[in-house]
Amino acid sequence: MTARIGVVTFPGSLDDRDAQRGVRLAGGEPVALWHGEHDLQGVDAVVLPGGFSYGDYLRCGAIARFAPVMREIIAGANAGLPVLGICNGFQILCESHLLPGALIRNDVRRFVCRDQALRIETSSTLWTGDYEAGQRIVIPLKNGEGGYVADEATLDELERSGRVVARYLDDNPNGSYRDIAGVANAAGNVVGLMPHPEHAVEPLTGPSTDGLGFFTSILKSLVNA
Repeated sequence: MTARIGVVTFPGSLDDRDAQRGVRLAGGEPVALWHGEHDLQGVDAVVLPGGFSYGDYLRCGAIARFAPVMREIIAGANAGLPVLGICNGFQILCESHLLPGALIRNDVRRFVCRDQALRIETSSTLWTGDYEAGQRIVIPLKNGEGGYVADEATLDELERSGRVVARYLDDNPNGSYRDIAGVANAAGNVVGLMPHPEHAVEPLTGPSTDGLGFFTSILKSLVNA
């Protein structure tokens, strides 16, 4: 049976259809989820896409964290539901306390949009199983508030427990502590990533197809569960 991956649309989401396309190209069935609903429609996993949910008022992701659909997603994630937050979705996961740390304004004080080299640091999450630890990939990055920050104790714990998912290579585009581009929760079912794998899933529109592995990884994880 084809795995069903929900993609949430918030007011201000920009990349929900791109995420749905990534799911489809990987062989899954994308399911559109609306921010104002409580029904997850029985999906097997959830993607929180990039954009500017609720206009980024207060802080990026701060209002989206209280959307009705997030009540179900938070409960589901705590019970093992796989969740991937991309860019604004990563911000929402941090605001929801499903992931530690926070995303703040880029240290260069401007919006950054470019193809970004990353190193995948772990293949142990449900979303990175199709990669090898240490693998270099290139996917687009586009953010104004992408600087990942946390206190030293939290950063040390993320490093010690292998929960740094990806790290910026060549140079740091936004001032993220320890060049961190993505992190996971302790169980490995929730991952937040600032760059955009959904924009690198086919040769026609991306700098590579390196992002497709996030979507194939979750589908294989669900099949093997």
